[in-house]
This record gives sequence, structure tokens and C-alpha cells, in this order.
Amino acid sequence: MIPSPARLVENGPKPIAAYIHVPFCSQRCGYCNFSLLANRPDLYERYVDAMERELSRLEVPRPVKTIFYGGGTPSILPEQIAARLFELIRYWLPLDNGGECSLEANPRDISEKMLRFWKSQGINRLSIGGQSFQETKLKVLERDHNPNELIDSVERAIAHIPRVSLDLIFAAPGETLKDWLSDLDHVLKLGLEHVSTYGLTFEKGSSFWGRLQRKELKRADEDLELEMYTQAIDVLTQGGLEHYEVSNFARPGQACQHNQAYWNGDRWWAFGPSAASYLGKHRSVNHHGTLNYLRRLEAGETALIECEELSIDQQWRERFVFGMRQMRGVPWSQWRSSVPEKTRSDIDTALQEHIDMGYLEVHGEYVRLSRAGLVVSDGLWSSYFDAS
Repeated sequence: MIPSPARLVENGPKPIAAYIHVPFCSQRCGYCNFSLLANRPDLYERYVDAMERELSRLEVPRPVKTIFYGGGTPSILPEQIAARLFELIRYWLPLDNGGECSLEANPRDISEKMLRFWKSQGINRLSIGGQSFQETKLKVLERDHNPNELIDSVERAIAHIPRVSLDLIFAAPGETLKDWLSDLDHVLKLGLEHVSTYGLTFEKGSSFWGRLQRKELKRADEDLELEMYTQAIDVLTQGGLEHYEVSNFARPGQACQHNQAYWNGDRWWAFGPSAASYLGKHRSVNHHGTLNYLRRLEAGETALIECEELSIDQQWRERFVFGMRQMRGVPWSQWRSSVPEKTRSDIDTALQEHIDMGYLEVHGEYVRLSRAGLVVSDGLWSSYFDAS
């Protein structure tokens, strides 16, 4: 029997962050394989009812330092329904004074009226899924906004919400380096203080994956994708943003506190379809399908479909790999005395190999990705997860 979340955190450090998955969008973009339903406003009320049941299994309110409403498109919820969801979260997951409360938003949802509403509900950070300022690229990505709508939404958001972030995708089919440099130029001209850049991936379950197999779409050339990534680093850092994580850039003091909880190996709660909690020695995952998630909770069952107990070895390996996503790296010299001997030996071996290859470097007490390692980082981590 899968234990309740309250039972999983009775001992050890308490979760400091909470992720709330809102599984609704107006449409599904071609590259998306996330857990969501498109154009289903008829399910909004049922979703909030289910969230109320899931949250009640915390048994008592659990204060946190950060809350992140992701999706899906949380900004799609109308005021009345969103207000009820926000009220539930405030009760069960009260935010510490000065805490960060982020909401992912679609450009077309960002009106003056909704910005005032979100701010009144405690939202102090907005993450805008813009993806590009290029008309052709937006159409390829199957986004529902145009460049002018994105610019207007960013400017409105900056005027109302204390902290605003923008997501951008690069290496879309047919995209040129000139297109990408223009996107980066818009970031700097708009005065954005945080930006996340992601190379387009073709994920199984997305329509892009099927189109790729049928040769209806073509991946960007690897050298071009690499050049786009390195140009993002150069342009944004020269523009005053710090490259603080593999895919993230921010001005001083504007780094995403919520995501840093993941990278620092802290504990977090997660609620909603497909949401995955990390509670120290336990990792639990909710049912992926939104309709099944709703039915399970309506039937008085748990939303959890999986709960894994992690060994000390697994916990340290995961903490190391997540920490290495940060540009400062991991204080390995300091950690070594706390890590189990076998784990320490395995990590030492992999570290030395990657240092010799030029992918990692030692910087004081820290080991971190080198410039060469940044562009291949996803291919390095299996060496640290694989236990012999």
C-alpha cells in the first residue's frame, strides 16, 4: 500500500518547495508530450475538487518557501476557478514571508485584468511561454500567439509583476542563426531579468515525433544547434545576465528560487496529474492521465501511482547530478566526507575521466562543467547514476 504524503515526511528535512500541475491548455503544441488536455474547460471545476482532496492528505498545513504553478497553462484558468485553487494552496501550503510564487502563463492570457488578479492572489513571479519573437518559427512550433502579442504581454507583465521570466526555444526546423540572434536581441531590448533557453527536442508522444519519423520535419543541424547555444551564452552574459544553470540566465538576484530547490537537492511536494514529489528517501509520482487522476480522487483513492524508496547511494548520486547543472558546480571536496565510500569512489572515477577529457574542471572547492562540457552535459550524467 502506498503511504500518504504526510507519512513520507515524518522524519528528516521538510520539503521547502511545492509544484502544482495545472493540466489544461487551449491547444497542444506539436513538440509537447506533457500531461495535459486541450480545450477542456468543462473539467476545470472537477480538477480543483480533486486538488482539494489530494491536498487534504497533507493532514496539516505545510509551510514552503516557493510555489510553482506549472502545466499545461495555469494562466488559462478563469478568475473564479483560479481564485479557489489559489485559496486552497494558501491554506495547505502557506508561503513563507518573502517566498517566491511563480505562475506559468501563455502570452494571450496576459491581460491587464488578469495581471492585477494574479498579483492580488500572491503571484510575484511570472514565467511566460513565449518561445520566439519570429512569426515563421512560432507557426512551426504551433504556438497560438504572434510576435507583437508576445512583446505586448512581456511589457504588460513587467509593469505589474515584480519578477518576469521568458522561455525561448532554439533549433526549430528551418530556423537560422540570424533568427535566433534576433530572439536574443529582443530579450535584452525588453529588459527581461530572467530567460530560459531550450534546444527543441522531439519527444515520443508528441506530434513532432511522428512527423519526424515520417520525414515531414527535419532536425536542425547539430553544429547549428551548438552554435545557437553558445551564442545564447555569449549574447546574454554580455548583456548583463548571469549564466547560472545549464539552460537559465538571470540578472543578479533574479534566479528562480523554486528551480534551485531541485538543483540543490532540497525536498519538494508536487500535486496534480503526473506530478512527482521528492521527499528525501522517497520519490512519488501521481497518475499521468488527467481523467484517471480525477477519477481516482473522486473515488477516494490516492493519486499516487508509484512510490520509490531511494537508497543513500541513489540520493547522493541524484543530488550530485542535479547540482552539476548549476554553473557554480558542486562542492565535491566538502561533500566527500559525507558520501558513502562506494558512491564516493564511483563519482571520483567518473570525475577524473571527465576532467581529463576537458568536460569538467576544478574551481576552488567546486567541480563544475567547463565550456566544452556544457554542450555535452546531458551525455555525461549516466556515468554518475550507473552503480556497478
